Amino acid sequence: KGNRPRLTSTVEMFHPDRWGSTFFFTDMDYTDKGVASAYWEIARELQFWKGPVSLHVEYNGGLLFINNAYLLGATYSWNKSDFSRGYSLSAMYKYIQGNFVTPHNFQLTGVWYLHFGRGKYSFTGFADFWRENMFNGTEFTFLSEPQFWFNLNKLSFVPDDFNLSLGGEIELGYNFAARKGFYAIPTLGCKWTIR
Repeated sequence: KGNRPRLTSTVEMFHPDRWGSTFFFTDMDYTDKGVASAYWEIARELQFWKGPVSLHVEYNGGLLFINNAYLLGATYSWNKSDFSRGYSLSAMYKYIQGNFVTPHNFQLTGVWYLHFGRGKYSFTGFADFWRENMFNGTEFTFLSEPQFWFNLNKLSFVPDDFNLSLGGEIELGYNFAARKGFYAIPTLGCKWTIR
C-alpha cells in the first residue's frame, strides 16, 4: 500500500558498559533518486546499582512527517549467563513534539533475542505499543519487527570472522505510518555484524 521504497538500510549498535548500555539505529529508505526518508533512535540505559532495573532515556526522530519524541522511564532486563537469550521490558512517558492534540503519551516496549542451533540461528526483535492521536483519527499504535537470521560463520567450513547473516523480518503494524488497521510486510535481508 502506498509508495514505500523497496530498499532500506539499517545501521545499529548496542554497547554495554559499567553504567548501563547504549543502543541506537538509523533506517534510510532509498528510491532510484537516492535517500527518500530517514529515521533515528538512540536509547541509554542508566544503572549505577546492581539489579535488573535501569533508568531508560530515549530520543526518536526522522525526516518527512516524523515528529521528535523524547522518552523517559524504566527497563527490566534479563539475560541468560551465556547470553544465548534475553529480553527487556520498558515502560515510558513519551513527549511527542509537534503533536498539539496529545503531546503527552506513554509507550511500552519489549525487546528479545534468542540464539539457538549452536549459534546458527537467531530470533530477535521488538514490539512497541504507544498512544498518539494521529491525523487519520487513530489513537493507539502497535509496531513489531520479529527477525530470523541464519549466521553463516557458524558453519564448519566458513571462517569465524565472516559475520554475514541471511534472513529477514516481518513488519507487523496497527495504525502505524498513516496506515489504519493491521498490516504485515515481509522483508528479505542480509546483515554484517562487527564484533
